[in-house]
Amino acid sequence: MAQALGEDLVQSSELQDDSSSLGSDSELSGPGPYRQADRYGFIGGSSAEPGPGHPPADLIRQREMKWVEMTSHWEKTMSRRYKKVKMQCRKGIPSALRARCWPLLCGAQVCQKNSPGTYQELAEAPGDPQWMETIGRDLHRQFPLHEMFVSPQGHGQQGLLQVLKAYTLYRPEQGYCQAQGPVAAVLLMYLPPEEAFWCLVQICEVYLPGYYGPHMEAVRLDAEVFMALLRRLLPRVHKHLQQVGVGPLLYLPEWFLCLFARSLPFPTVLRIWDAFLSEGAKVLFRVGLTLVRLALGTAEQRMACPGLLETLGALRAIPPAQLQEEVFMSQVHSVALSERDLQREIRVQLAQLSKSASEPLPRPQARLPGAQAIFEAQQLAGARGSARPEVPRIVVQPPEETTPPRRKPQTRGKTFHGLLTRSRGPPMEGAPRPHRGSASFLDTRF
Repeated sequence: MAQALGEDLVQSSELQDDSSSLGSDSELSGPGPYRQADRYGFIGGSSAEPGPGHPPADLIRQREMKWVEMTSHWEKTMSRRYKKVKMQCRKGIPSALRARCWPLLCGAQVCQKNSPGTYQELAEAPGDPQWMETIGRDLHRQFPLHEMFVSPQGHGQQGLLQVLKAYTLYRPEQGYCQAQGPVAAVLLMYLPPEEAFWCLVQICEVYLPGYYGPHMEAVRLDAEVFMALLRRLLPRVHKHLQQVGVGPLLYLPEWFLCLFARSLPFPTVLRIWDAFLSEGAKVLFRVGLTLVRLALGTAEQRMACPGLLETLGALRAIPPAQLQEEVFMSQVHSVALSERDLQREIRVQLAQLSKSASEPLPRPQARLPGAQAIFEAQQLAGARGSARPEVPRIVVQPPEETTPPRRKPQTRGKTFHGLLTRSRGPPMEGAPRPHRGSASFLDTRF
């Protein structure tokens, strides 16, 4: 394979053949009318059967049981065992459980629970004609060779129309961005429209805030951050990109905005999404750095790309064998980029942008780094919402009547007559009042 780069990114020495279906219309050739769909729903795809590197059925069943157990006690799992969740996401969520796990990871299930009926109202409301026309023109472009989106009147395109329209009504100040189409389409492949809508809301507002608005200010910031990371981790590749004039905005927006849904084989896209929903935007940077290294990591590769067009072509024509999900994701997770490193670089680049930018600056503090941060934020918001001020109740109880304990009279060494005639205090003047009932007793003669 390629020679050692002497840099922090690690390249696998053995690459296996790809048996994955492709995730975009630009990567698939037109199907015949009776071609069979693969296991992901792509007509004429090559993933009818699991390919090399795919885990065996027994291992998949074990992972399914682990996910069922974790999701059955989700709050306890996220509070005490998030590391296990992260590792299982890196291994890949079983396809049968993505519909259950994705809304839990991104917090969409809590949003849907806290806003009952919201999606139904948005879906039934008339959309903005401007956005509806734009969305309608883009529907047929989203995975046209997937069985869900083949027919304009099918449930796939109609569900996509409703989800995208609902978001324009939910956030009218942001409206519709074309990159939301592929993201919503992938969500609809696994989720019903309402859950797909809330997952889209979480991706746009929590994972990648500022990506899909009218100014796309966060994309500009992340492009500068990506170049800075290239300079640190892949200095030779960074130098080559500068020499040929390839800036990050020429290739990065398609990767990040669509979450690689239109750039990589679909099984690899699903594995990226599993890790992205768990660990946040850090995964996108790791994937981007891995792709750049695979395309331009060696001296021979850079020499074969003397100009801008050749370099962009190399970034978009990585051999499919190198993008096979197991091999590729192992390289992604080995990239030396931590969340702390990413946040430090974001602060540095944000400070530089603030000196020269005339457009609105992004708010990186609105971005939450993955499922654990989202879970903690929702738990905190739920605690604040449930802590209603209670009206103090004053309970007045009457004082208990304290009766002194009855003491047994001391009669030892005393006559009964003396006890009855004993008086406390000074003697009374005059004849003493006889004790009730005592006269007959004392006057008794034997």
